[in-house]
Amino acid sequence: MTNLSRSSRNTLNSRTADRYTGDTLFDKIARAVCEAECLPRKELYEAWESAKRIRRHMRGGPIVELAAGHGLLAAILILLDDSSETATCIDIKRPPSQERVLKVLENHWPRLKDRVLFKEDRLENAVVPAEALLVSVHACGTLTDQVLDLAVRAQCRVAVLPCCHDLRECDTGSLAGWMDGPLAIDATRVARLREVGFRVQTTRIPEEITPKNRLLMAWPGDS
Repeated sequence: MTNLSRSSRNTLNSRTADRYTGDTLFDKIARAVCEAECLPRKELYEAWESAKRIRRHMRGGPIVELAAGHGLLAAILILLDDSSETATCIDIKRPPSQERVLKVLENHWPRLKDRVLFKEDRLENAVVPAEALLVSVHACGTLTDQVLDLAVRAQCRVAVLPCCHDLRECDTGSLAGWMDGPLAIDATRVARLREVGFRVQTTRIPEEITPKNRLLMAWPGDS
């Protein structure tokens, strides 16, 4: 693959498919979503880099993706670990091209058929079983806190890549005088999870994809 900006919002299309000529799973996924001709390049890399880090530590269980957009993260999580039988993608509005992306992926990986479902609903209405893997990439502002609150109520595993930190609405834990505001918010999220008995692990996806690259993973105390 020739050098490309992984943070570009340019739409992947049939002309960019020849940039991904390898035989890796990522190259195959990239070529597939190029066929859909609707996905920003940045979204592909965010989903892939988040998914592979999540799967290093969190295997199995039904997937629930919130603020799901196209649902690409959920599909990749199944491709990386087939022991997750289903994925439910929830967003307040289905993107017009969501079905196109899923159809292309199903054409390449027929085992995805009928396993990735999309529901239009508010995040707080999500039904999350305790055995689920709850995930969200770039749930803006307080939406990330809603995802974490759902995980605490369900006592399930959770992985989030926060973005658009709202310094007026999100809790900084009174740390903003010592550190950057968005970092204070994410540090407070970690502290809150630990306080209610969750085990937490933090990592990052490459900054060249997005500066909002802090990945937070957490497990309830009995897991």
